[in-house]
Amino acid sequence: MVLATVGSGVYKFFLLLHILSAIIGFGGVMLNGAYAAQARQRPGREGLAIFETNAWITMNIAMYFIYAVFVFGLITALIGKPAVKLSQGWLSAAMALYIVAIAISHAVMIPGTKKMQKLMATLADGPAPGASRSGPPPEVAEVHALDRRLGIFGAILSVIVIVILFLMVVKPGLNTAL
Repeated sequence: MVLATVGSGVYKFFLLLHILSAIIGFGGVMLNGAYAAQARQRPGREGLAIFETNAWITMNIAMYFIYAVFVFGLITALIGKPAVKLSQGWLSAAMALYIVAIAISHAVMIPGTKKMQKLMATLADGPAPGASRSGPPPEVAEVHALDRRLGIFGAILSVIVIVILFLMVVKPGLNTAL
């Protein structure tokens, strides 16, 4: 029994959910670098507030929509048979890149963001009682190094998202229009 086909209302509904999840999820994180730049320009509690707000939205809202992108995309692909097949190169490549992006997020971005938030909170609280006043606190160098690392991997994730979007729109190697 076929529940839906390409072009049916059910197919279009899951395609809509797939695209909407991508807009909310990826849209919610694509500008994280801009938020980081604003946080850097505002030392202390103000910068920390910007960073914490962005981190909260990323990890408590956008992340779940990013997971939903894969779920709704997979459902859409399964419904889209025979026009859409998991064996098609563009779809397999997009799915593989998505998994790589999730791995980078969980291995680098999420732990790095949590560590950065703790360091920024420590710096915003000011020096510890009895701390030496010669030079910046050691957390400053750690924040700068972590900021660079998060920036590099954030850029890599942005490129992966752009490549996935290209694959979804262009469907290279597919001879029939969908």
